[in-house]
Amino acid sequence: MYMISGSQLEELVLSQKESFLSRDPGIPREIATERFRKTDQIVVITGIRRCGKSTLMRQLSAQYSDFLYINFDDDRLMDFSLPDFPALMLLFEKTSPGVKVLFIDEIQNVPGWERFIRRIHDEGYKVFLTGSNANLLSAELGTRLTGRYTTITLYPFSFRECLRFRSVSTGRITAKKKAAVLGEFDRYLTGGGFPEYLKYQDPEYLKRIYDDILFRDIISRYRIREVKGFRQLAHYLFTNAANAATYNALKNILGFKSVASVRDYVGFLEEAYLVFECFRYDFSLKKQYVNEKKLYCIDTGMRNAVAFRFSDDRGRMLENLVYIELLRRGKSVYFSRNPNECDFITEERGTVTGAIQVCFELSRENRDRELAGLAGAMRMHAPADGIILTYNQEETIIQDGSTIRVLPAWKWLIEYGNDQP
Repeated sequence: MYMISGSQLEELVLSQKESFLSRDPGIPREIATERFRKTDQIVVITGIRRCGKSTLMRQLSAQYSDFLYINFDDDRLMDFSLPDFPALMLLFEKTSPGVKVLFIDEIQNVPGWERFIRRIHDEGYKVFLTGSNANLLSAELGTRLTGRYTTITLYPFSFRECLRFRSVSTGRITAKKKAAVLGEFDRYLTGGGFPEYLKYQDPEYLKRIYDDILFRDIISRYRIREVKGFRQLAHYLFTNAANAATYNALKNILGFKSVASVRDYVGFLEEAYLVFECFRYDFSLKKQYVNEKKLYCIDTGMRNAVAFRFSDDRGRMLENLVYIELLRRGKSVYFSRNPNECDFITEERGTVTGAIQVCFELSRENRDRELAGLAGAMRMHAPADGIILTYNQEETIIQDGSTIRVLPAWKWLIEYGNDQP
């Protein structure tokens, strides 16, 4: 049971809400918040640590005249457990009688939380939750709250959000404005989109987030014994982001004893939103899981802060950036190889909707290869669109009766929304 006194708990809750209300509301995120406010379902905001979940929650809270708030990512609440919730609700009723809008930060830190959330939701409370572990949230939500919740997966800032943060207009692009946008794009490609990093430009901040997630959210939570090996795996995946690999190859390269350990460790990194597996497109789910995968990291800035950097990184970092943007737009993403590789295939309800190739520069040396990979994917999967994203090239190519658009990645990030591949 929770050990601090009722007066101490009251002081903690009031101070947390005061701190929450004083938080900088930040720039509006590209989230349709109105529909989440209107729904009767529990709203779950999930994503990597420090990507802006609490700030988004603060923006949502501004739409209510009063609300209840508690943050379980607080060392004073380390021993809080399921039996302590009635005392908390009694305190809420005392300090804010009749208020039935509840915001809870980092709910996954309280074992069994889903039983409490289900009960108060049944009692008519409007509930907003944040959490930083996909597996812990999905397991509990799927078991106890099926059909009662909707999810917002939040990522670090998109390029459009970064431009808005820096007060750079995305209206008509003049020559002068294009230079400014390209300058910001260079910074975004190198430094990524974590909100606090954009404020202070401190790479050490990104390293601290990375280490905090490794130790607090993964190593400690899952009681990993091979700490050195696990850290080496995470570092290897960040260094080699956008490269293809199999679990067996990773096992051999890093000297693990079993493929199962590698598979589990990659899964832990994915649950914490540090890395993502992109599967090779195949109608057979078994083949998707057995074949090699391409692994991407959450943010190019974090990657550059913690991993080795090489001269050919720019193309892979651009590819990584595009992959995360596709996830941000809610796409199901795969890659294709037959035999040439196409970086991304997007799918919706079993139908391929787009094919995207990414290269930093379309040159005489790589042009045939890049076109062959994209054209092969278009022939095989018959998507409506074929796009090659580059750093700053633009043209239209007609090949075998199909139209291929070559676009600057910065323009695609700005001008092409969720309805585009």
